[in-house]
Amino acid sequence: MSTLERDPRDGMVQVLDEDGGVVGDVPELSDDEFVAMYRHMKLARHFDERAVSLQRQGRMGTYPPLSGQEGAQVGSAMALAEDDWLVPSYREHGAAMVRGLPLKETLLYWMGDERGSLIPEDANVFTPAVPIASQIPHATGMAWADKLKNDGETDTGFICYFGDGATSEGDFHEGLNFAGVFDTPTVFFCNNNQWAISVPRERQTASETLAQKAIAYGFEGVQVDGMDPLAVYKSTTEALEKAKDPGEGELRPTLIEAVQYRFGAHTTADDPTVYREDEEVEKWKAKDPIPRLEKFLRNQGILDDERVAEVEESVREEVAAAIDAAESTVRADPSTMFDHVFAEQTPEIRRQAEEFARLRETYGDEAFLEE
Repeated sequence: MSTLERDPRDGMVQVLDEDGGVVGDVPELSDDEFVAMYRHMKLARHFDERAVSLQRQGRMGTYPPLSGQEGAQVGSAMALAEDDWLVPSYREHGAAMVRGLPLKETLLYWMGDERGSLIPEDANVFTPAVPIASQIPHATGMAWADKLKNDGETDTGFICYFGDGATSEGDFHEGLNFAGVFDTPTVFFCNNNQWAISVPRERQTASETLAQKAIAYGFEGVQVDGMDPLAVYKSTTEALEKAKDPGEGELRPTLIEAVQYRFGAHTTADDPTVYREDEEVEKWKAKDPIPRLEKFLRNQGILDDERVAEVEESVREEVAAAIDAAESTVRADPSTMFDHVFAEQTPEIRRQAEEFARLRETYGDEAFLEE
């Protein structure tokens, strides 16, 4: 039976337990692919730690940490085929990295440099969405457009990421309802990290699971252990296969609820100690996806101390090089903030740009630029 055929209220899909023991069907990955998954997760974690440090030192703007969510991001992104599309929220740095978005661009984006939104053409990654749930109708529309262009058939899947808080927004319901009606090849990936800033999961909905919300729109929902990268990879792979080639009587869309936890703050402007207990955080840290996968790979003879050391060294070097590249990038002229709001400047944006130019001429760049 497919993972997706299970009632989400029957419990989470799991492949590895918290100690890295096998409790489900291990997906067919080569040793190199297992190591790549591990390295991607280690890279995402180290990048996250350095990014938070950069913000605290005043070298970067507000940043949304991802630590704890590496298993869900890397496991799902690795399930994508080359031509599939990834539509992120604002926390999918790890998933975008797997798809080929350079770390330098991610750093530039959170440094306030619009050039950080220049995504390589072959990455098939949409730009980050900071407004909650606004990307869900976009992903549904992209998938519908692809289906229309191909006369109702498609070899392309579209995965859209959002948090548990997004399920309380109208865009979530409208996007999923449209996807069900028009049978779009979309995988809706809910990162249920237990907190929408300071609002807990139980204040979002009275539903037993978030995954079961898919039933209202006529397609399948599945709840997966989001801190088990192999379970996430398995569930996402099955969902993408169905999106492209559904069985008789099946609809293409799937809602995946990946149950996980963000170890850090919602953003670096947030203080999570105000609304959650240390005991809760430590309970979830015992489920950390990185040591869980590492224990499994060691038990399989795929990883050893030497290989782990090599991964850690290469990760440190890659992140350090990305930071150097981002910080050595010549700062953009402040006037460029008006260039990419719309494809063509609207009268209001043009008026603001002209007013800004007058202020610069009057007061000089020292009033706007900080060296």
